[in-house]
Amino acid sequence: MRRSLPPVASKVSDTLIARGHHGVIITQDSPTHTAREAADALGVQLGAITKSLVFLLDDDPVLLLVSGAHQVHLSRTGQRLEGTLTRAPAAMVLAVTGQPIGGVAPLGHPTNLPTFVDNALSRHTELWAAGGHPNTLFRTTFGELVRITAGLAIDVD
Repeated sequence: MRRSLPPVASKVSDTLIARGHHGVIITQDSPTHTAREAADALGVQLGAITKSLVFLLDDDPVLLLVSGAHQVHLSRTGQRLEGTLTRAPAAMVLAVTGQPIGGVAPLGHPTNLPTFVDNALSRHTELWAAGGHPNTLFRTTFGELVRITAGLAIDVD
């Protein structure tokens, strides 16, 4: 049975298509709030899951697209980005992305956030990222992810 996408995921799909991606978003039967849950549901390596995490670089929100197998090392990554990196509060994440935590996509936000992509994601042929809602995911590649987000590849660990 075909299911319609939640409105926020439809916006992500439209943004993907506008940026030259196929725009296909799959819907899971149950939410995949964590990278581990997404990897298990898809039967892929944890490192192939792209976590979309909002941080504050000094006082400005930025988006880090991080391998599911990594944790962001705040001080080293902050130094690479030439500022102080801290986690954004949940209310700010929702405000700047328009998407719930556990489902934040790499794009489709009300404003374009400065985006940085974990180099570790390049080790995987196929990547999966949230589609704007905890029950949605889409497939991409490292090169395509950098392109469609206008991201800058960096080391985050």
